[in-house]
This record gives sequence, C-alpha cells and structure tokens, in this order.
Amino acid sequence: MANTTSAKKMTRKIAKRTAINRSRRSRMRTFMRKVEEAIASGDAASAQAALSAAQPEIMRASQKGIVHKNTASRKVSRLAARVKALQA
Repeated sequence: MANTTSAKKMTRKIAKRTAINRSRRSRMRTFMRKVEEAIASGDAASAQAALSAAQPEIMRASQKGIVHKNTASRKVSRLAARVKALQA
C-alpha cells in the first residue's frame, strides 16, 4: 500500500489511466468483433462497412498506445484480406 502522498497520487493516476485504456481496448475489440461476425455471416457488403469503421478505431488505439503500431497494422491487414477473400 502506498504511504507517501506522491505514491498515493500515482496510485490514483494509474487507476484512472487503466480504466481509460481498458475502455479503449474494449472499444477496439468490439469493432473487430463486428467485422468477424460480418465475415462469418458471409455478407460482403456489411463486412466491408464494418472494416471501414474498424480500421480507424484500431489505428487510433495504436496512436494512444493501447497496441503497438505494427500489431494494429497486422490486425487491419488480416481483416482486410479476409474481407477481400469474401468478396471474390
């Protein structure tokens, strides 16, 4: 347990930041899940629309430090490839 005033303040700050990061990560995963569900349903149009909504959300998460830039790019790339395969 934190004893000093500064340590107590850091505990509060960390808790606040953790809540924000958890919310952002959850939001990103929700958008990704919507793309996955659209792909599973086999509807190419809805999958493309879901991907268009998910891509900026994933990249925003990388800018905020939730995921690494390369991880975000990889996730977008793999989703895009699956959507493209669905359309073909």
